[in-house]
Amino acid sequence: MASLPQADAVTDLLNHAKTIAVVGLSDDPLRPSHGVSAYMQNQGYRIIPVNPHIESCLGEKAYVSLLEVPEKIDIVNIFRRPEFVEEVVDQAIQLKVPAIWMQEQVIHQKAAEKARKAGIFVVMDRCILKEHRARFR
Repeated sequence: MASLPQADAVTDLLNHAKTIAVVGLSDDPLRPSHGVSAYMQNQGYRIIPVNPHIESCLGEKAYVSLLEVPEKIDIVNIFRRPEFVEEVVDQAIQLKVPAIWMQEQVIHQKAAEKARKAGIFVVMDRCILKEHRARFR
């Protein structure tokens, strides 16, 4: 009997994660962060907006930074330019978040390496919506 292929780490992450803090989530429905987060929310994930410029988004209270989020975060999804990534990663390390997801074109090798050294699973330069759709259609 042939053995089943091992599930990949991204599939495993998406299967087990429940709460996604979205750093840089915009309340503008035309922004990619909004569309991606609305999709993930419709798939059953709890979305926590992290953006100092909005009060709420997708029916959820927004927080100024990750450090203000009062509940357990499974994935930090980053929709910020690369120069802002390291600060977000440092906060995620402080909170012992298990996974960091940097959206397409969000690339910061030094921050990714720092997160991995802290035991955090890192996905970089990939869209969480596209990865979810490819696995769970």
